[in-house]
Amino acid sequence: MKAGVVVFPGTNCESETFYVLKELVGFDTYYVWHEEKNISRFSLIVLPGGFSYGDYLRSGAMAKVSPVVEELHEYVEKEKGFVVGICNGFQILTEAGLLQGGLIRNVNLKFICRFVDVEVVNNELPITRKFRKGEILSIPIAHMDGRYVAHKEDLDFILTNNLVFLKYYGANPNGSMENIAGVTNYKRNVFGMMPHPERNSEAIQGTGVGIGFFLSLKESLRHG
Repeated sequence: MKAGVVVFPGTNCESETFYVLKELVGFDTYYVWHEEKNISRFSLIVLPGGFSYGDYLRSGAMAKVSPVVEELHEYVEKEKGFVVGICNGFQILTEAGLLQGGLIRNVNLKFICRFVDVEVVNNELPITRKFRKGEILSIPIAHMDGRYVAHKEDLDFILTNNLVFLKYYGANPNGSMENIAGVTNYKRNVFGMMPHPERNSEAIQGTGVGIGFFLSLKESLRHG
């Protein structure tokens, strides 16, 4: 199974993500430059964290018009594989309309970089099948614009259709609506999350629980 890690100008988490996918999980992994259009060969595409285009205009607003992101629309519609956006990748997916809602400035107007607790509220998705429902995970965050917001009709749709898979547990670090930390689309093939699972995928990094998301995706691709 091939995985592509998309790199934009300003991306800074591609190496960690590549390492986890290739060395720890066993994907045949490649870097994908943002101008790439041939992405159908990948079973998994990951948009990692960072500051694409320096977060000018808005976080993810410029990256959304990159050729690779424009190709993602057809990739998702034809269900060719899974797409995961982590932190800035999540921001890009919402800006591109591949996920509902948006990410805006943290409620305290500060950059936050620390471990937080999140709860797995839906473990019936390709990205969460290795976890128990209600399981609490400690995963790092590192963002200025991590506050998830959505119009009422979008939020109602997300909640009604059980599209939230991660919620902040205990303290809400950024003021996200409904404590949302991760959402999927209606097709359940696009996933966005603000926490960085690649930064806690080995015991030396903390507990290593983050690897469960990537192992879940691999198992889902293998067995459906």
